[in-house]
Amino acid sequence: MRGWWQELAGLVLPADCGGCGAARALLCAGCAQALGGAAAGRVSPSPRPAGLPVVYAAGAYEGAVREVVLAHKERGALPLAGPLGGALAAAVAGAAAGAGAAGVAAGEELVLVPVPSARRQVRARGHDPARRIALAAAGRLRRAGVRARVACVLRQVRPVADQAGLGARERRENLAGALGPCRGGEVRFPAAARILLVDDVITTGATLAEAARALRAASAAEVAGAAVVAAPTGSFVRNRSTTRTEQRSCE
Repeated sequence: MRGWWQELAGLVLPADCGGCGAARALLCAGCAQALGGAAAGRVSPSPRPAGLPVVYAAGAYEGAVREVVLAHKERGALPLAGPLGGALAAAVAGAAAGAGAAGVAAGEELVLVPVPSARRQVRARGHDPARRIALAAAGRLRRAGVRARVACVLRQVRPVADQAGLGARERRENLAGALGPCRGGEVRFPAAARILLVDDVITTGATLAEAARALRAASAAEVAGAAVVAAPTGSFVRNRSTTRTEQRSCE
């Protein structure tokens, strides 16, 4: 009920931009451009957790992108799922192309598996952010002619501590064995399907690595990669390559 009312209020009542606060705009032109996916690229946290698939992010987790993610996730700005889904779709396209030189083959289906939120978090927020963004991304991909759907096949099988303030090692330990299949002990996907994990943000990569482990354990399918809306600036592979090149030039 809370989620329904937030959705209706967001559509009817005047709202400020979720990224910069500009008056009477769900998302201003500048913030929409920041979420456009032009900065999409491969990311790799350091240290990289074992089992983490190749990950692509639509943009850096800073400025307007960070504010939009938080407004949707924590402040109930549900209509922002659309723009965030567009950003995630750009990251999914990058991940799909990165997993195969030819991109998505004819007749192939992209299956987006969102990282599950804890039930208590869903109750507190009134919605599941990753699932909503994944559904919006799949819709955007289908409108672009790509066969895509969302499969919510994972769940938390044991409680985990709040991740805030935990380092990379503590997050891995906190999440180890925390995810599993939603029902039964096996997950089945079509043979001609490319499986991609999706989430809103990556930090240390521990959550996506655990989701990949759980999916591999519950199905015979290969996890082709992962896509997120945003990642820390320093985790973009191109940024690190540029920095190393600049350092060599200085030397």
